[in-house]
Amino acid sequence: MNEITNMVMTATNSVMASTNLPAAAATGFKGTVFNGLDVVVIIAFALCMLAVIVYSMMKKNESGKDYFLSGRDANWLQIGSSIYSSNIGSEHLVGLAGAGFVTGMAMAHWEMQGWVILILGWLFVPLYDRMKVFTMPEFLELRFSRGSRNILSLLTIASLVLTKIAATIYAGDVVIRTLLNVNTVNIFGYHMDVFWAIALGLAFTTGVYTIVGGLRVIMYTSVLQAPVLIIGSMCILYSALRVLGHGSLMEGWHTTLTTVGDNVHLIRSAKDPEWPWPAILPGAAIIGFWYWCTDQYIVQRVLAGKNQKESRRGTILAGFFKLTPVFIFLVPGMVAFALTKDQSAHFVTSGDQAYTSLVAQILPHGLRGIVACGMIVALMASLGSKFNACATLFTMDFYREWYPNASGRMEVHMGRIATAVIVFVGICWVLVIKSLHSNLYEYLQSVQGYLSPAIVVLFVFGVFWKRANATGALWSFSVGVLAGFARLAADIILRNDTKVVTDLKDQLYHQAITLEQYNSAIAPIKAKAGILWYLWDIHWLYYCQILLVVTAVLMVVISLMTKAPDPKTVKFTYYGATPEEKAVTRASWNKWDVILSLLVVALCILFYIKFW
Repeated sequence: MNEITNMVMTATNSVMASTNLPAAAATGFKGTVFNGLDVVVIIAFALCMLAVIVYSMMKKNESGKDYFLSGRDANWLQIGSSIYSSNIGSEHLVGLAGAGFVTGMAMAHWEMQGWVILILGWLFVPLYDRMKVFTMPEFLELRFSRGSRNILSLLTIASLVLTKIAATIYAGDVVIRTLLNVNTVNIFGYHMDVFWAIALGLAFTTGVYTIVGGLRVIMYTSVLQAPVLIIGSMCILYSALRVLGHGSLMEGWHTTLTTVGDNVHLIRSAKDPEWPWPAILPGAAIIGFWYWCTDQYIVQRVLAGKNQKESRRGTILAGFFKLTPVFIFLVPGMVAFALTKDQSAHFVTSGDQAYTSLVAQILPHGLRGIVACGMIVALMASLGSKFNACATLFTMDFYREWYPNASGRMEVHMGRIATAVIVFVGICWVLVIKSLHSNLYEYLQSVQGYLSPAIVVLFVFGVFWKRANATGALWSFSVGVLAGFARLAADIILRNDTKVVTDLKDQLYHQAITLEQYNSAIAPIKAKAGILWYLWDIHWLYYCQILLVVTAVLMVVISLMTKAPDPKTVKFTYYGATPEEKAVTRASWNKWDVILSLLVVALCILFYIKFW
């Protein structure tokens, strides 16, 4: 459901609903958000960004390797910062803070996944480095078949263009509209909804420097963006807790815990209709593994590393960075909720605008400008990464197949054309979905969650089981994809009944109604849905787990019943490294890499213990 599926759904639904509301009406505050000091800070930051962009473009893009993988010369700081900046998008600036406002710690499972990023660095980086692949679908062709490559590439491009790009543009509207506190802009005497100016401006500006600079410009600017966003967001948390605690941080934190009550807990009852722990823990791990270890959007950053050492250390840095969103986005949303309950704080917001309202109402001037810059460039970094990932997939998975003798310059040229087309299509799709029912668009995004189990099976078995073959991969992947779309179809068909059933389940959980009353109330819906009911009436994360098991069984059974793969494909598995390649991998890490990795895992465990 962003860069993590469920949160993107929350973000998108919130954003689309908010585009019809004036900023002042949505947040309840009036007046100018920025003053002269903020403007100076914003201009200074923009000049720094421009300088970094110009510097990054001093190295010419002579080949696909230069344009799509930054010449494979990225260091650990660039890799870790870029992974983090690419991850921080609409689902964080809008969805995660809003989720903290409404549900407390429930969404933290998707954020405390620094340990999954370590799997990318320790297990997959050596394999990807040996194979020198440009894309994740390319790995599937080397290991299995061209068919598997085509399916994954097409699904990834469609997913990025039709859901993630649009969600990021919509989130930009929520962020900028709330910060500027305006609803219309005057362009040549014509009053235009500020949404269109923001959407077009964000997509066009990001598209221009991505088209010209490729991945290198994204990697370089991330080094500036990541610390600004983290430091600025910590200032938000600090200021909000002080306001809530009337000058005392500890009092502010205590008030937050008291106000949110049981929502401070990560682990909810197995009978909870929305957050049952048997669904959340395995389900979040499945989607996290897909996102961090196999998604082109993220993995492309480690493919750009100078060597295994830089790529692995980049993932370790990203693992530490990934521990921060809970504290700089979700917890501030919880604090914002507590502030709305404290009459003396005079703070007004809704869940959707929780994070941005803190910037506009709590932070002192100067810091407002810095944090606003961090928020906007985070959206631009996320958007630029999506543009570049789509262009990489099209150029390297399709164009290079059609024109195998194309020169490096032609690959760069085609990459720029592909990026421009994707920017245009993304903007056009935003215009289309602006007229769609918000729930329909929300469900379109859920397809990523339903497809991730099949992708996980493909990569896990492809890497760690030598007997997995092309036939097993293609059939299990195809069945997994079709089953995912079947659930998506059921979600869309029954979308008008979702709230009714959810409310009934919540009443049943809280013993407001009996089981007999629940069964009687859902009987008409169940009759109308027919066989779809049994597909739909499963928690979506349980459905992900079922898909994982089904596709895994299919992979094993079909692979064993059909011809064994060519022995040459073993070199594309975890076991295929030569003694020389194993020596290179061993020389790429030392005790500090191990210690820091274990520290990331320990911090994840401590967080679960604290908020269990």
